[in-house]
Amino acid sequence: MRVLIVGCGYVGLSLGRTLVDQGHEVHGLRRTADGVAEMETVGLKPHRVDITANGSLEALPGDFDWVINTASSSRGDAAMHHEVFVEGTRNLVERFERSQARLLFTSSTSVYPQTDGGWVDEESFDEPVVGTAQNLALAEEMYLKHPGGATLLRVAGIYGPSRGHLYRQFLKGKAVIEGEGNRWVNMIHRDDVVTAILCAMENEMGIYNVTDNEPVTHRSFLEWLAGQLERPLPVSGDPISSGKRARTNKRVSNARLKATGWIPQFPTFREGYTALLQSEGVL
Repeated sequence: MRVLIVGCGYVGLSLGRTLVDQGHEVHGLRRTADGVAEMETVGLKPHRVDITANGSLEALPGDFDWVINTASSSRGDAAMHHEVFVEGTRNLVERFERSQARLLFTSSTSVYPQTDGGWVDEESFDEPVVGTAQNLALAEEMYLKHPGGATLLRVAGIYGPSRGHLYRQFLKGKAVIEGEGNRWVNMIHRDDVVTAILCAMENEMGIYNVTDNEPVTHRSFLEWLAGQLERPLPVSGDPISSGKRARTNKRVSNARLKATGWIPQFPTFREGYTALLQSEGVL
């Protein structure tokens, strides 16, 4: 199988390594020289390409069985986010418009605008109000209009080696419990994102939520961390009133993905963070 991974970063590199180990020919796209070197170390055929630049994809060799977009905006500003996910997606979809390749895009559960703490699934209302999530929704729309269709994975908050915003804030002593701490958080380990992509490649095209089995409230997660590390519970502060997390409060269902046979290695944050704490020598 010949696979192109666009944006070989935190998830893409791990996916690429796994596919190479399985014997597939894997090409990777990054826009920096350092990124090219990283791809080479895991056995990918590297291409230095900026997907936001018009015509940048024309020089790619031949065709692929799969084109998998795991790109991120490298935590850039709003303009960069729009360029990567709107302009970059437009360029990708146009480049492979007449291709036989199957397309897969790692989107985000942030496209769900619900704030009432209820459950959402792939059929739930999904017209986001936050700018970055609107960019993702536009990208999804372009993929779904592709003549050959596409698979969309709406991924929850990713954690894993060197990743996990709230956990890192806790270690630095900067975490604050937001108000009463009852905002729901949905998480997924990086390695489970990889297996979800592999599973989706073996199943029908469609939209799948990628999250673990158990959403957790902000307070409950910090209480668990404090107990595991025998550290004080962070103080309570005012609820955040702006930014992408301010409007986020829902529990995301992974039932559709699990129905395909996907089984997360880390069913809840407890298993995932226990492994992470041990690997980093914190526990």
